[in-house]
Amino acid sequence: MTHTPAAPLAGRVRHARPRATRRGRGRPLLYLLPAAAVLVPLFGYPIYMLGLLSVFDYRQAQVSGGEPTRFIGLGNYATLFGDERFWSILLQTLVFAVALVVVTLAVGATLAVVLTRAGRWPRLLLSLAAMAAWAAPAMTGSTVWMFLFDADLGLVNQVLGLDGFNWFYDKWVAFGVIGATVVWHSFPLVMVTLYAGIQAIPHSVREAAWLDGASEWQSFWRIILPILRPLVTIVVIQSIIWDFKIFTQIYVMTNGGGIALQNSVLNVYAYQTAFGSSEYGLGSAIGVVMTLILLVITMFYIRALYRTGERL
Repeated sequence: MTHTPAAPLAGRVRHARPRATRRGRGRPLLYLLPAAAVLVPLFGYPIYMLGLLSVFDYRQAQVSGGEPTRFIGLGNYATLFGDERFWSILLQTLVFAVALVVVTLAVGATLAVVLTRAGRWPRLLLSLAAMAAWAAPAMTGSTVWMFLFDADLGLVNQVLGLDGFNWFYDKWVAFGVIGATVVWHSFPLVMVTLYAGIQAIPHSVREAAWLDGASEWQSFWRIILPILRPLVTIVVIQSIIWDFKIFTQIYVMTNGGGIALQNSVLNVYAYQTAFGSSEYGLGSAIGVVMTLILLVITMFYIRALYRTGERL
């Protein structure tokens, strides 16, 4: 009889715990509010204006006030999707971005493994060289590489004995030089990220693989890479986003997209459409399409990551 009042008290305690838990779960969101207060207007307003301009007939006449702005709904998108050049440049952009991501990951992962095997001073020199490439602005790096491959005074032509060879005349040769420049800029992030991940793996795991007779390649492919899979996925997403929206290297090295825009990608095509042809509404529509494609790609890779049972 003396224990009868304890039952309601226990019930109250049990019901109080979920409330405290729910409050605790919402607390991390409060810490994100200062960052959201800065990032949401910073990114939200340009995206809003991009979408707004894409549904208007907005050209130089409307900018100067000579004609009123006219709402055309999805007219710009209909024009865009009916243009064969758009589909050709979209395919070219996708192929080029995939090639850049693959090569960047291969170079970055290889050098990350080299860093784990190199001595102190070689590792320091390689890290400093990679950081210099990473820190170089895209404009500076593109200009330097353009002079290296200059037809008349370029160091590459002098070393190879190719007098007067124009590396930017042929479409695919130009893409190769531009791709090398982009990889030079982007591999340090992959290298440093994967090197940090490899260093975090317990030495006993790698030692056990070595004792079992696994080669360096088998150890990396079957042990290290599966452990680093969440990290690799994040790097892949970042590389896809950066390489898909590449602009500076192509615009600088091919003088706006090459002969008849043969080296153009979507970002350059949008710029040339908006500012070269004064088709600001159509250029905005290209920007909206690019944004949607990047969102789909990012969601696809995050979903694939969670299907494996991993957590970011």
